[in-house]
Amino acid sequence: MSQTRHSRPHAAPPGAVHIDEGDAFAHLARHGAGAAHARAGQPGTRDAPPRLDVIVIGGGQAGLSVGHHLKRHGLRFVILEAHPRVGDAWRRRWDSLRLFTPAAFDALDGMRFPAAPGVFPTKDEMADFLESYAARFDLPVRTGVRVDRLSRENGRYVVRSGDLRLEADQVVVAMANYQAPRTPPFARALDPAIVQIHSADYRNPSQLREGGVLIVGAGNSGSEIAVELARAGRRVWMSGRDTGHIPFRTGSFVGRHVLVRLVLRGLFHRVLTVDTPLGRKVRPAVLARGGPLIRVMPRDLAALGVRRVPRVAGVRGGVPVLEDGTVPEVSNVVWCTGFHPNFGWIDLPVFDASGEPVHRRGVAGGSPGLYFVGLHFQYALSSTMIHGVGRDARHVTDRVLAGVRAARGAAAA
Repeated sequence: MSQTRHSRPHAAPPGAVHIDEGDAFAHLARHGAGAAHARAGQPGTRDAPPRLDVIVIGGGQAGLSVGHHLKRHGLRFVILEAHPRVGDAWRRRWDSLRLFTPAAFDALDGMRFPAAPGVFPTKDEMADFLESYAARFDLPVRTGVRVDRLSRENGRYVVRSGDLRLEADQVVVAMANYQAPRTPPFARALDPAIVQIHSADYRNPSQLREGGVLIVGAGNSGSEIAVELARAGRRVWMSGRDTGHIPFRTGSFVGRHVLVRLVLRGLFHRVLTVDTPLGRKVRPAVLARGGPLIRVMPRDLAALGVRRVPRVAGVRGGVPVLEDGTVPEVSNVVWCTGFHPNFGWIDLPVFDASGEPVHRRGVAGGSPGLYFVGLHFQYALSSTMIHGVGRDARHVTDRVLAGVRAARGAAAA
């Protein structure tokens, strides 16, 4: 996919906060580069960091969507992305991954996905699209900056990354709440001769030993990997609770052009939200077990010889044991068991007992000026899907803008 050329910056809408960004961003670029050089043993700058309205942490689809709207309103902000390139979070997923949604639903605000509407883009095409999006709108993304700590000092938020220190009145954490791979404690007791790998590190069948494979986790990732391994000639067992599935082929003509729209734009986006009784009822189950299978159906797994088995109860004698006492004869285990939130670097009282952010539509409770975008079921089941993140980004940036206006008004009074 070719990279889209830069476009002119959007004109700020009526009522926007108008700020000259140039000097601040030039200063930030020098400071960020200096910090990077200092880590490499080269002289770094001692310039004080610029004063920012907003710091966005995360440069994926959520962070870029937020950045698009912040720029439209002329705010001083920066997007910090830990990976070397925009889109690398997608590039590092398994080789054969395609998006679950066709290109018609993979646009971000202000830019359509450059593919035929019914095509399911590859993960690399999605990565390149994000990179093109950042370039087209000239978003101030600083790559290779992994945030070590977010705290609040003297009424302002402080973000630290190595030697780099930035301050802002408001912060948007634009990251999903699945960051660190989760595996059960008994995984350490597996015989070293059994290859075990988490779905976050899985790329293709060549990483595994000859022999059978136990997939632990029956959600979308587990099902997709099970299909790939079965087609590669592996004997596959899949353990985990049934998450349900969409009862039609998303790749069929009717599926792509009619039913996908009804499910994604209707059910997932408008019906299953925190504002509807049905959405509030479904949300806890989705957060605990994951959403329904979108592309793979149970009969697809059965047709390929994937054997559904009870959950893994533990390890005995170095081998996995199922809940019914069965010991599958496998040489490999792929953990598709989800992720921990991994928000331990946020030194603020905004989490519940399980480590999940306490928020209302991304507005953090107990810490004014802190926001989240990209959380699972943040507002709707579509919140972590490409077509749903824009609405959450718009909602949060409206709150950010209101905060900036209030602060400017108070300062001028």
